[in-house]
Amino acid sequence: MLRELVLNDVSNVLKAFFKCNNIALNFQNYFHAGESSQIGYLWRMNMEVNYREADKEIKATQQKIAVLSIARLLLFFILGAVLIVGISEIRWLLLLFFPLSALFVYLVLAYEKEKDKQAILKAISRIQQEAEKRKSRKLVDFPDGEVFKDKKHPFANDLDLFGQHSLFQLINHTVNKSGEKLLVSWMKSDIDPKIAVERHSAIKELAQKEPFLLLFEAYGKAFLKEEKSKKNFYGWLSAPISWKKWYLIPMVLGPLLGTLVLLGLILGLLPVSVLSAWLLLGIPALGMVFKTMLHAGKSMPDRGDLKTFGAWSKQMEEDKFVDKKLLSLQEPFTKGDFLASKALKSLEQQSFTVQNRANLMYLIFNFLFWIDFVVLYRLEKWKRVYGTPMKTWENVFDQWQVLVSLSAFTKDEKLQGKVTWIDKPVMHALAIQHPLLQPETCVANDFDLNQEQQIVLLTGSNMSGKTTFMRTIGINMVLVNLGLSPFAKEFELGGFQLFTSMRNTDSLGESVSSFYAELDRIKGLLDRAEKGLPVFFLLDEILKGTNTTDRIMGSEALIRQLLPSQCKGIISTHDIELSELELKIPTLINHSFHSEIRQNDVLFDYKIKKGPCPSFNAHKLMELMGIKFT
Repeated sequence: MLRELVLNDVSNVLKAFFKCNNIALNFQNYFHAGESSQIGYLWRMNMEVNYREADKEIKATQQKIAVLSIARLLLFFILGAVLIVGISEIRWLLLLFFPLSALFVYLVLAYEKEKDKQAILKAISRIQQEAEKRKSRKLVDFPDGEVFKDKKHPFANDLDLFGQHSLFQLINHTVNKSGEKLLVSWMKSDIDPKIAVERHSAIKELAQKEPFLLLFEAYGKAFLKEEKSKKNFYGWLSAPISWKKWYLIPMVLGPLLGTLVLLGLILGLLPVSVLSAWLLLGIPALGMVFKTMLHAGKSMPDRGDLKTFGAWSKQMEEDKFVDKKLLSLQEPFTKGDFLASKALKSLEQQSFTVQNRANLMYLIFNFLFWIDFVVLYRLEKWKRVYGTPMKTWENVFDQWQVLVSLSAFTKDEKLQGKVTWIDKPVMHALAIQHPLLQPETCVANDFDLNQEQQIVLLTGSNMSGKTTFMRTIGINMVLVNLGLSPFAKEFELGGFQLFTSMRNTDSLGESVSSFYAELDRIKGLLDRAEKGLPVFFLLDEILKGTNTTDRIMGSEALIRQLLPSQCKGIISTHDIELSELELKIPTLINHSFHSEIRQNDVLFDYKIKKGPCPSFNAHKLMELMGIKFT
């Protein structure tokens, strides 16, 4: 009872002026666990952010920040003068220190509120600018994910998933490394219709929540500056409790005796020497928890991470969802004896305190009231009450990041194409397009591969669109596997696994020729065929690294070897002789892309047609490039 009375009294004194010099903390929360704070996060304050006029609001916010900064600085000097004169000459001036400190805290809070608002507005403005760049397919300034390329992956290296002008640049709205890695793993994952359908439903609902998507991304871009590894933090969470019961004695005596000494000094009842003695006594007392506090401070996550996580959890708690997947991802933040936003807000306050123990104002109050014991008590209590679900929250936030990325992409591109997963080995695409090409100029194509058909032999002129079409099919398979709608009016397909062999290059470091690299890819396809896997393959310019005779013989042998398997796909070639296989193999069909030569121009319509290509243009293209034929 005595401890509670003392802490109540001390908290009323300290909460008015504890966070000077950028440490505006809510001491009500420090001393009373479970009570709601009057100093909430930005998203809990009465603050309106007009995201449709972000640039205009940024200018207004900058003016407020400048005024508050000057006022805060002036008041800080006034506080210093009152403190010095009050201690040395006019004791009653010290009474002004408390109301002036309260005013200083108000200015600090107002300043930080405007700074946070400015950060969010700048993030919103940046997001809007990025949306315009993506819309016009100007992707050069976005992270390209080059490090995620993998030559051994079944399809990731051939379909422009990563690198310059890639799908990763187009769809990635994640804001930290763990979210980015999860998006990459989804992009590279095996095709799974069940998971894709679940994601599609969630993305469809989220895409309708524009403010949610914008604020979710903006919070991360505003507050996540430099990521700090949380390995030490999770180690601190799993470590034994360092609080000892007898620490309650200095925790109570410090604020009690410190308050009495301070009041005695102000009223003139005690000489300054008593204050000096009390401050010296604080050195060994605080030394008992110095190493523990130092370790805790080094272990705390970055404040920007906590601020972002707190904002995200508040979104989870306040928004309403219908989709089952979204509800399951919302549950960790709303189910239980406490709200995640409250726990994260408390951790942000306490971690900010422990990480700023070297601050001048903290040092003054620490030696006066032995605050370290109070802070340690609150930290250990937080660990005991909230520590267990912390890692779960972070992992779930990564899933939200990916879903928000895909939903924002769906909203910006206005994706409405119908995707249908069926149990039959078929593929049907209506008006399918490549997502990385300008939508206004991209030529759409239809494509059908029914149950009786197995292999499409694709012939055509150089530059007529064969490779682009094959990549269009492949990248749309990746899109729908992510849970997105396709870049097509309709896309119907069975649960194929995707395999490609399109960009096979030599490697001096591995002493591998491009021809050997292609053979190695083909072996990977044959291994899957022998295992009976339902694969949809895309083989571009098959066996191009050898002579014509061997290429035609090898291509026919490969095609016949694939016939007994459950594999289906497209093989492109310049060898028109292979088109005659349609007469010998009932499950093989010919498709082609054509070109037209008019005077000195080669014209393309980029439309796929049935049957083999009737003419080729290599001779004319070489002439146009300056090669003279005699």
